[in-house]
Formats: sequence, C-alpha cells, structure tokens
Amino acid sequence: MHIESIQLENFKSFRKAQMLDIPKFCVIVGANGSGKSTLFSVFEFLREALDSNVHTALVKLGGSRGFQEVRSRGATGNIEIEIKFRETENAPLVTYYLEVGEANGRPIVAREILKYRRGSGGKPWHFLDFSNGEGEAVTNEIENVTDVSELQRESQKLKSPEILAVKGLAQFERFPAVVALGNLIENWHISDFHISRARPEQEAGYAEHLSREGENLSLVTEYLHTRHPESFQTILQKLTERVPGITSVNAKTTEEGRVLLRFQDGAFEDPFLARYVSDGTIKMFAYLVLLYDTEPHPLLCVEEPENQLYPELLWELAEEFRSYAERGGQVFVSSHSPDFLNAVRIDEVYWMVKEQGCTTIKRALDDKQIAAFMAEGDQMGYLWKEGFFQGAGLR
Repeated sequence: MHIESIQLENFKSFRKAQMLDIPKFCVIVGANGSGKSTLFSVFEFLREALDSNVHTALVKLGGSRGFQEVRSRGATGNIEIEIKFRETENAPLVTYYLEVGEANGRPIVAREILKYRRGSGGKPWHFLDFSNGEGEAVTNEIENVTDVSELQRESQKLKSPEILAVKGLAQFERFPAVVALGNLIENWHISDFHISRARPEQEAGYAEHLSREGENLSLVTEYLHTRHPESFQTILQKLTERVPGITSVNAKTTEEGRVLLRFQDGAFEDPFLARYVSDGTIKMFAYLVLLYDTEPHPLLCVEEPENQLYPELLWELAEEFRSYAERGGQVFVSSHSPDFLNAVRIDEVYWMVKEQGCTTIKRALDDKQIAAFMAEGDQMGYLWKEGFFQGAGLR
C-alpha cells in the first residue's frame, strides 16, 4: 500500500491541511503540540470507525464531547478526510473520502466515497457513494471492467448512519473494491512503544503481532521462535549486529504460567531477564520484531523511535524503516532527533507548523533554501537543529 496524499479539513488542529507526494518512508518533525500525533490519530480514527462506528471513534479520540472536541475549534463545517493511495505500485489510484457531521446531536457519516482513477485521464469511477446511511456500491471486479457503463451498481441501506459503508459492505465478497479498502484499514498499525510495558512478566497466552505499546513482546517472541524460526533468526542476527554482546533471545514460560523474556550476553553463562536489560536493547529488539513481522502491516506509524536509543543506532534504525517500506509496507515516523534526521533523504521529510491554533504541513523538498544546503552536502538533522525549518523547533 502507498498513500500518496492526505487532505484534512476541520480535524482537530488541521483546519485545512494537505500532504502531497508522500513517499513510502516518511518522517515528520515539528515542535511539541504542532500536530504530529494528530496526523497519526487520523489513521486511528479510521480504523476505530471501521471496527465500530464513527460515534465510538470520536468518543475515543475526543472524550465525551466526541464530535465537538475532534472538530477544529471555532469551525462550523463537517470533519473531512480524503486519502489517495495505491494498493500496489501499478494499481489504479484510489480516493477514499469521508465526511462526518451531526444530526440530532449524534455524529453521522454525511458522505462517504470510494473512487478509482483508471489511467492518467478521465473522471474517476465511483465504486461506493453513500450519504446518511444510504447509497450505492459497485459489485464488479475492477480488473474485469473496461468502461464505466459496465459498472454494476447495487443500492444499500445501512443499519445506522453512524456506520461506515466500508464496514458494512466489506463483509460481502460481491463488493471487491470495498473489501480491499476494508482489509487495508483493518491492518494499519500505530506503534507507541513503552519499555515499561514490555519489561513485566506476561500471563501465558498467544500473540502473533506486537501491540501498540509492546506489552505482549514476550508472547510474540515465543510465537516467532516456535512458529517462524527463520524470521526469528533474522531478527536475532540484526540485533547482534546492533547491540554488541547479545547472542540470543528467548521466551520461557514458568510453572506459574508467566512468560519471561530473556537475553543472553555472551560474556555471562546465565541469561538476563528483560527487567535487567538496558532500555536501548529492549527497544531495538522490539522494533526488529515489528519490522520483521511475518505478515507486514500495509501502513506502519511509529512515534518518536529515538527515545532510549543510542544516537549511533538511529541511522541504522532509519535504514530498517526504509527497508520495510521498500518491501511493501508504508512507514510514517515522527521524530525530534537530529541524529535520526541525518539518516533521512530530503524527499522523505515533512514538518508541522502550528500558527494561531491551526497546523499546516510543509515538505522539505519544496523549501529552496533547505534543498540548496542539502545539495551542497549538509545534513538534514543539522539544518533542523539550526532552525532552517521555519516554525519547527526541537521542543
């Protein structure tokens, strides 16, 4: 999956913002409170709305005030989200548009559109078009259609105007375009790893994928070690290259039914439990587990990966994120670290600027001064640290 552009209107601090020509590996910088986490919350909102409905998603994001809290302060219009993406490199450009409003004090899906553009010209074909819980969806396989007149449409009415049409229709194979979008959103992943959550012993259980905060790290380690030894060996090899001394990692289940994560240092006979290993070692191991998942996420968002990591490791971590993107999954990373930015190309960097409560998004490649300095051999992190990213501070 490759998201190429995002347009937002009345979504929290994004009163009216757009992010264009997004690369597969994208790094976002900006001062605290500028909107980096808010951008990630757009993806969380869409996934939660797909899992439940827009009312629940708004409450989770904005508390009891829901719609009023998520809508930009002072705005009177609806919340609008538009994402343009391709499922694969050569696939048609897909536009998903969602407009959320209110009716009788309850949030509703005022408009929801899914459209494909075939080729470089002509109008996009609408595969889904719903308003207030009613609309039409196309039942054809897109590969089998050569002209818009061949599209077969079916009218549908959802149980509630709070439900996404994508959620309702993705359950039926006769709506293939909607099923594809639903699967993509369902498998998005936002990582906000907390070492304090990963250290404690876990109750015995089962987990195939690392959770948002990483509390199931030992369970995923056990799963990979047992079910996917080749992938686990790749992770271990990468870890030993980046953390000198570590020779093995394993998960052991105690008699009390708890799973312990253990690290073996070649200088010692007995392994160390996770609670005695350095923060940097655990975090690097967790990111490798995330990046070498046997079923990679189509979209991966990571918040401030530099925390607790040695500056020397950040260049290699950036390379790991880029490699993940090249293997097929898109990566968004927010960062405050000049060391991390030094490993990033100019076309991969965007920054947030917040003025009078509203956030705008700028692209480093569009800034002539930054582009000129980079062409002369300067490093991205140095330029940001020295204040060349107008409106984006280190704090």
